[in-house]
Amino acid sequence: MKNTPSSSLILPSEITDKTFFDHRRQLMKVAAVSSVGASMGDWFTRQAFAQTPGNKLSSIPNPALSVLDKKTSYEDVTSYNNFYEFGMDKSDPKQNAKSLQTTPWKISVEGLVNKPKVFDLSDLLKLAPIEERVYRMRCVEGWSMVIPWLGYSLANLIKQVEPQGSAKFVEFISLADKKQMTGLGSEVLHWPYVEGLRLDEAMHPLTLLTLGLYGEVLPKQNGAPVRLVVPWKYGFKSAKSIVKIRLVEKQPANSWWLANPGEYGFYSNVNPEVDHPRWSQATERKIGDEKGFFGPKRKTLMFNGYTEQVGSMYAGMDLKKYY
Repeated sequence: MKNTPSSSLILPSEITDKTFFDHRRQLMKVAAVSSVGASMGDWFTRQAFAQTPGNKLSSIPNPALSVLDKKTSYEDVTSYNNFYEFGMDKSDPKQNAKSLQTTPWKISVEGLVNKPKVFDLSDLLKLAPIEERVYRMRCVEGWSMVIPWLGYSLANLIKQVEPQGSAKFVEFISLADKKQMTGLGSEVLHWPYVEGLRLDEAMHPLTLLTLGLYGEVLPKQNGAPVRLVVPWKYGFKSAKSIVKIRLVEKQPANSWWLANPGEYGFYSNVNPEVDHPRWSQATERKIGDEKGFFGPKRKTLMFNGYTEQVGSMYAGMDLKKYY
């Protein structure tokens, strides 16, 4: 995998006509393949999500929604993880998530919607063209990665169920099965894991319904078979192994807020000016840097570097109060 050493987000205004139309042609090709492949739905799903090492997932790059930062290595992305359902140490998920059964898998989308529906993996694979988007990921613990995710905007899924006017928030509920998840015996969090977004945040083009990374289906330790990625928020906002999505009127009580509301706010936008009560958020350590843990830290970017794309959603808000 080649890494491009840069640090800017390619904005739509900077894309040439050729880049734009090449991207559109690729999207149309993927959509056509998805249509032809629909008749093979169950077979394709079983093959694509068999979770064997190196299992590829077809996608096309989306340069308009990708950063050019140097990518974190596949090894680091898949071996340094927070997924407490499989243990609290960074190495636990890779070791313990082998027990996770990712097929069959269904996601129920319900609540304040006109057309509630249960989606299986074959539905998700053909719902929209799968794109590769390279996103920054910033953990609330003060470390970061740059990851090439595979998926499409969550808005594609939400539009399918037709949100009602009273829907203001979206709640995400992860799998909680003690037979598969060894970490559920821990009392560090209330299970199942719950996260939430405002509806406008969930509908933002950057919010990714994620099915893979680095050209492959999602490894189990990274939230297989389907997870959320919200790149301008701290990583714990991106729920893993999702089984239910509910559109609701009131702000959901997310798991980390329930565990410690003084440390983990509902919004959890990356903000170098608002420290965690026990450490600074002004800088971060990028996993995989050559100088390792004791190397120089880099400055944390407001909204993780996505201010131009998402900043307007928080205009007029006191971001120290709504942290």
